[in-house]
Amino acid sequence: MATDNKEISTTGLLGWVDRRFPLTSTWKQHLSEYYAPKNFNVWYFFGSLALLVLVNQIVTGIFLTMNYKPDSTLAFASVEYIMREVPWGWLIRYMHSTGASMFFVVVYLHMFRGLLYGSYRKPRELVWIFGCAIFLCLMAEAFFGYLLPWGQMSFWGAQVIVNLFSAIPFIGPDLSLWIRGDYVVSDVTLNRFFAFHVIAIPLVLLLLVVAHLIALHEVGSNNPDGIEIKEKKDDKGVPLDGIPFHPYYSVHDFFGVCVFLMVFAVIVFFMPEMGGYFLEANNFIPANPLQTPPEIAPVWYFTAFYAMLRATTDPFKIVLMIVIAALGLLALVRARGKWKIALPALAAALVVFMYLTESKFWGVVVMGAAVVTLFFLPWLDRSPVKSIRYRPFFHKVFFGIFVAVFMTLAFLGTRPPSPAATLIAQVCALVYFAFFLGMPFWSRLGTFKQPPERVRFKPH
Repeated sequence: MATDNKEISTTGLLGWVDRRFPLTSTWKQHLSEYYAPKNFNVWYFFGSLALLVLVNQIVTGIFLTMNYKPDSTLAFASVEYIMREVPWGWLIRYMHSTGASMFFVVVYLHMFRGLLYGSYRKPRELVWIFGCAIFLCLMAEAFFGYLLPWGQMSFWGAQVIVNLFSAIPFIGPDLSLWIRGDYVVSDVTLNRFFAFHVIAIPLVLLLLVVAHLIALHEVGSNNPDGIEIKEKKDDKGVPLDGIPFHPYYSVHDFFGVCVFLMVFAVIVFFMPEMGGYFLEANNFIPANPLQTPPEIAPVWYFTAFYAMLRATTDPFKIVLMIVIAALGLLALVRARGKWKIALPALAAALVVFMYLTESKFWGVVVMGAAVVTLFFLPWLDRSPVKSIRYRPFFHKVFFGIFVAVFMTLAFLGTRPPSPAATLIAQVCALVYFAFFLGMPFWSRLGTFKQPPERVRFKPH
């Protein structure tokens, strides 16, 4: 048999397992002999923290599901039952609700590090794409789970978001009806969202996480200098600037986990509602289909995209039409070959289509495009270096403006609409997209520093 000729270095029970399952080889490939750059800094904690929070969400979600009733007449009461009657139910519920927000905190910081050090550049395009797909799945998971408490804000928030699909030309009304399963958010909708939140989306999310890690371990981790450590190896084929992930970074990450858990515990035990950002006050009121809340706003981690949606008014649509027309004229002057006709024609068709459709639909398009644009980042960035450490100063200024714009949008999304807030959000939305659409041009400009041949590392 093939297994009889397989060379196994382990003995005893572990050897018996290794002859039937690649346990030791998998451990070596992904931990003890997976060489990571030795100059990781604080920004590299958040990947492992994201895995920790994912485990927390799965475990606490299982226990919550044991007592939750996906029925419109019982859902709110079942959540109150968990909080008041189930032993430690309040703790499990707060761990889950806090974990949802902390998941987005660590994922946003993880993505920020990717932008900072060019972790989306060749050969890590698939790592980045899988990561963006995980982000999309998280958004879907959070949205479906948001309805489950059947509180006033979750009910009306779901009603507003699902109604957005009705703005899609031709198929919108039927699509929104198909998503809800009814003409309004009802018991049918609750059961569908429960199934998606508990089964469908978590399965997809776990598959994407596995794909993300496999792709990462195939090409290796990036580092703050943006240098490929695999290019310089010793006689044994070990990267000169690499150290085994275990025990070095497993212990390193354990320290980060301890700090994170202390912060997590403070929130869970002392401020689980976080001033209404983690758990809204209106969600402690049972859903009432006959009474609309004065202000309907999403959870904080969606507010930046919600602000873009809300900022897409009729005047802003005209501005977008002018911008698209200008880009079409630029393509007519600068493009070559078949693109000289195709791009202006596409721009003209898009302007006409925008004129014929309502701004509500384009708000949905803008909100979706703000996320989808991230998938194309590996091909938008034309910089000769990866890390921001070696880019020109104005690149850092642009990056800082982008971060400030995103945070401004996130803040505006939490506030009631006003003419001034709408105008600021419109400007910020234009800057957000200008950062990405202009990247093929500005990312090549300026004087770049020469990255070192070896990673910069100070023992400590």
